[in-house]
Amino acid sequence: MLDDLKIISEIDVSNMLDDLVQYPEHIKKALEIAETAEMERFLKIDNVVVTGMGASAISGDIVRCLFRDKLEVPIVFNRDYDLPKWAKKDTLTIFVSYSGNTQETLSSFKVANQKKCKILCISSGGKLQEMCELRGVTHIKIPSGFQPRAATMFVLFPLIVFLKRLDLMKNDIQPDIEETIAVAQDFVKNNSKSVSKESNVSKQLAEKIYGTTPQIYGWGVYVPIATRWRQQFNENSKLIARADVVSECNHNDIVGWSADPEVSKKFSCILFRDRADESHYMSTRLGFMKTLFDDTAANVVEIHAKGKSRLAKMMYMMFLGDFASCYLAVLRKIDPSPVDVIMELKKRLDEL
Repeated sequence: MLDDLKIISEIDVSNMLDDLVQYPEHIKKALEIAETAEMERFLKIDNVVVTGMGASAISGDIVRCLFRDKLEVPIVFNRDYDLPKWAKKDTLTIFVSYSGNTQETLSSFKVANQKKCKILCISSGGKLQEMCELRGVTHIKIPSGFQPRAATMFVLFPLIVFLKRLDLMKNDIQPDIEETIAVAQDFVKNNSKSVSKESNVSKQLAEKIYGTTPQIYGWGVYVPIATRWRQQFNENSKLIARADVVSECNHNDIVGWSADPEVSKKFSCILFRDRADESHYMSTRLGFMKTLFDDTAANVVEIHAKGKSRLAKMMYMMFLGDFASCYLAVLRKIDPSPVDVIMELKKRLDEL
């Protein structure tokens, strides 16, 4: 079924898979936008708060984890209608909303303006752009016309570039970005819908977990990638999915797996692995979990990172989840793009 292009086209009527194969070009375009954007040169930044929701939020999570040991100031992520009380005039607040109309983001933007925080915004337009123009705040406009979850590169890479341009990060990130583009190009070449299942790891993964509930385990820089996988299974595959964090889950989650076999057999457990970056303790934990899940879950899948830099490896892992979730949608005969229940909720909230 996954090798039948006619069937795929009949199910993926909104062409989500065609959007995903554009990731390398999205990265290049995003870098061009970020590097040429006019932005205020803030003289003093004590800390950074990135605000966003859903697909727009994951970029902030990725940046926070990726540069945790490289940023000169603390960075936190915000998913609320307001901001932390400690956010002040020397707090850089970055607001990210692909549509530009996300309620939580717009609300917290107003709070930042009232608190006289430093503000930088990214969207494809919408009310966020209007509010920026009205207040003379820096707004970076990114291309419109995509599902927000297929436009992640347009948010992630500008965030990375802006942190560098604002001197909040001293490391040279250009080699990592160049490697990431190469990894992205290689990935889409080997995982597009025209590539047969025999050579397509994304299709193989989708078939492996079909009929089960995905349970994804991330650790270190791969924690936000596990969250992204869960979100993509939710939105693209229209499935309930879970994500958890190692080693925290070893203090609670594994007890349930060891004592609830009737339920555990309905899950596919997905473990992120990175031999080059795993400590001895982490390798031991993941090995123990694999043995436990081999005896209790329907499937156990180890996903091994590819690349040298952390950014390239994180993106490889993210791409795999994005593509696999779409192929899983095809197996379930569901168009990956529509998210009707989310739109219904937004409509109801707009009526308040």
